[in-house]
Amino acid sequence: MADPIPSFDHPDYAEIVVIRHGETAWNADGRIQGHLDVELNEVGRDQAAAVAERLSSEPKFSFVYSSDLQRAYETAQIIATKCGGLEVVKDPDLRERHLGDLQGLYRREASKTNPTAYRAMDRGEEIPGGGESLDQLSKRCTSALQRIGMKHLGKRVAVVTHGGVIRSLYKRANNKNRRCGMILNTSVNVFHLHEDKWVIKTWGDVSHLNQTGFLQSGFGGDRTSG
Repeated sequence: MADPIPSFDHPDYAEIVVIRHGETAWNADGRIQGHLDVELNEVGRDQAAAVAERLSSEPKFSFVYSSDLQRAYETAQIIATKCGGLEVVKDPDLRERHLGDLQGLYRREASKTNPTAYRAMDRGEEIPGGGESLDQLSKRCTSALQRIGMKHLGKRVAVVTHGGVIRSLYKRANNKNRRCGMILNTSVNVFHLHEDKWVIKTWGDVSHLNQTGFLQSGFGGDRTSG
């Protein structure tokens, strides 16, 4: 008989398990997504199933939140179904960085096709065409995670989002001092939120993808999202 899955019981903080969405065809092709609504490819669905299987054997989630973009929402639905049939709560503040005029372009061509916008993205500035600066992205997504954490103190919550968002969350937890490396599709990143203090307990775990595989260079919310 299998050992029962332990419950989560830590009233002083929320445990937020942040997962990047599964792979899309645009990730594989190096095409810039931003706020454009691209669905998972078959590899991405396999990755989502693999991370869902892994998470279903861990302490239970009380809630599942997701960006409202379908690549994240579909990943979240697969996780929620496997982890007890939870409803997925959409939150547009968990969206990827808006990349303005670069959205839809291939990364390898963007610096030549629109060098002004590409430089702005690279420098973390506002991007022509309605794109966000990194500071704007950070304020949006860190406020969202703080709101979720304080609403669910003592609970374990899943949040499915995007590479650029996860990078911003890492910087918030580390006071912007250290690099976080690649943000891989369906990577698992665990945060403990105690009021205004954020602690990272697990970072970039893709052990569930040993059989499925993952992109080493799938472009996400900025030039180094992974």
